[in-house]
Amino acid sequence: MTNTPTLHLLCGKIASGKSTLATELAKPPGTVLIAEDAWLAALFGDQMHTPRDFLRCSAKLQGIMGPHVAALLNAGLSVVLDFQANTVEARRWMRSILDATSAAHQLHLLDATDALCLARLQARNAEGAHPFAATEAQFHAVTRHFAPPTPDEGFTILRHPQA
Repeated sequence: MTNTPTLHLLCGKIASGKSTLATELAKPPGTVLIAEDAWLAALFGDQMHTPRDFLRCSAKLQGIMGPHVAALLNAGLSVVLDFQANTVEARRWMRSILDATSAAHQLHLLDATDALCLARLQARNAEGAHPFAATEAQFHAVTRHFAPPTPDEGFTILRHPQA
């Protein structure tokens, strides 16, 4: 009996625990983790200074990564896509990947307060291991655009309360 390949998607504010959960979800055999931050840092790190730079570079990465993720799913692998699914537009792109496959999916929604995320962000920045060190002002600017998924988007949503 074969398992249906699954696309795992992650929705949550900056420092809500998306990458930590992604690492856990990628542990089963036959599962590939693709982390946006690692790819962006390696390919465009020297070009990303503003939110507009991030959007430009992220769009380039999505253009190549979408067909690649679909190919992995169609080859029978599960994929943990550690890209933010925090806006309707981002989830539309993710839906286009699913539409090119017969894969199952799970949209993991990490529920965390701003206070918790900011405390984690401060700790993460102090540690220095993350490729990008967002400021509190950047956190608030990005969070303004956060839109949790709604049932009409057609995703299977799994909630992960954070404390």
